[in-house]
Amino acid sequence: MMPAMSERARLIWKKSCDTCRRFKAALDAAGADYEGRELNAEPMTAEELAALIGGRDFRPYLNTHNEVYRREGLGRRTIEREEAIALIAGHNNLLRRPIVVLGQVHVVGNDLKAAKDLLGLP
Repeated sequence: MMPAMSERARLIWKKSCDTCRRFKAALDAAGADYEGRELNAEPMTAEELAALIGGRDFRPYLNTHNEVYRREGLGRRTIEREEAIALIAGHNNLLRRPIVVLGQVHVVGNDLKAAKDLLGLP
């Protein structure tokens, strides 16, 4: 589904994340228009995470490099959506980022080309 042209993109990122800072700087340099949400200043609640993920598979939203991911054995066991969302809400570093959202389309992780394509940037 293509996003409506009047919708404004959202960028979910963390200023303490080197990858996020580089990603954001590249979008800014390309002239991207978006509403930013910096997770250190404004962590996402479980309700917001559930709305963000929607009916999508939650696994792409998990940061597999995070210590909680390893400690909880999330790569080795089956978890339910509700548990994953609660874990992310409790440990915001468990959310894979950056995330660019435009309408129903999400680019999760450090895929600058896909994000620029989504936003119509060179």
